[in-house]
Amino acid sequence: MSTLEIAREVNTRLDEVRAALEREITGSHDVCLTCSFQAEDVLLTKLAIEIDANLPILFLDTGYHFAETYAYRDRIASEWRLNLINLLPAKTVAEQEAEFGILYQSAPDKCCGLRKVEPLFKAVAEYRVWLTGLRREQAKSRAALEESSVFALPDGKKVLKLAPLAAWTTRDVWHACEQLSIPLLPLYERGFSSIGCEPCTSLPFDPNDPRSGRWAGRKVECGIHIQASSTN
Repeated sequence: MSTLEIAREVNTRLDEVRAALEREITGSHDVCLTCSFQAEDVLLTKLAIEIDANLPILFLDTGYHFAETYAYRDRIASEWRLNLINLLPAKTVAEQEAEFGILYQSAPDKCCGLRKVEPLFKAVAEYRVWLTGLRREQAKSRAALEESSVFALPDGKKVLKLAPLAAWTTRDVWHACEQLSIPLLPLYERGFSSIGCEPCTSLPFDPNDPRSGRWAGRKVECGIHIQASSTN
């Protein structure tokens, strides 16, 4: 496929996503978007704030992110004037490590539960619609991802979870970001393909699996996207 053909295809996809976002966002005050500041999330954020500049953008501030992620978050939030909401866990990193030790080494599921799942589900419960940048190509665990689904939270609240980029490929995302002049997280230049907390993120060991560098192969998901679960 030529560069021109790719551009046309991506533009068609962009128009479809814009239309989907317009239907959900316009005139609504109960929609949020979760953003990890990885490429697809930043692309979706850019498209969404074209419709509503004050859309709540939720970021899970685990306290363990790369310094580059924090710097990039602050840059994009400032340049785009995002309505950024940093979601904090109940305990600081120091408090958690004092009580439980280094959970990301001894019990990564519990660490993700405390620092990601609990604060995210608590925040999302305040909205009717949850927009995400999830894509099927990201991992085998996301191969059956639906663009629209009802997501049940632990307290019984149900939200409409939308993944407008579900069918997009990595190529699509990168071409769209280039066309829209969206700068990307510098960690990609170092070879990272899926970026989370620094202690649990390494370079991918399987070139065919973008998430193979997460959690040293001990697991593939943090828990916020596969199912609602209690961390008790």
